[in-house]
Amino acid sequence: QVQLVESGGGVVQAGGSLRLSCAVSGSIWRINAMGWYRQAPGKQRDVVATMPSGGSTKYADSVKGRFTISRDNAKNTVYLQMNSLKPEDTGVYFCHAVVVRIESAFREYDYWGQGTQVTVSS
Repeated sequence: QVQLVESGGGVVQAGGSLRLSCAVSGSIWRINAMGWYRQAPGKQRDVVATMPSGGSTKYADSVKGRFTISRDNAKNTVYLQMNSLKPEDTGVYFCHAVVVRIESAFREYDYWGQGTQVTVSS
């Protein structure tokens, strides 16, 4: 019953910006980590940015200095601010969360969002 709902994807000109949002809902006790992954056309799904609770954020080399991951704990929402977008950033972006559920406090579960399309035109 845990769901990740993403929004914010779209089409943007190269050099432009987008902000992706991912809201987590359900019977969760704690979100241990959240992250964003993307799958470019014809490519595998790769990590873009991760944000563990109480840990340091991590970014793929290709997005360092351009993308910023952040979290609003009160809303159980994670964001990905994407600036200076390049055509190679085009792909489907997936939200990912590692959570502790109320029903199983000693076990972690991971969930994925449905993905949101980001297209960067030249």
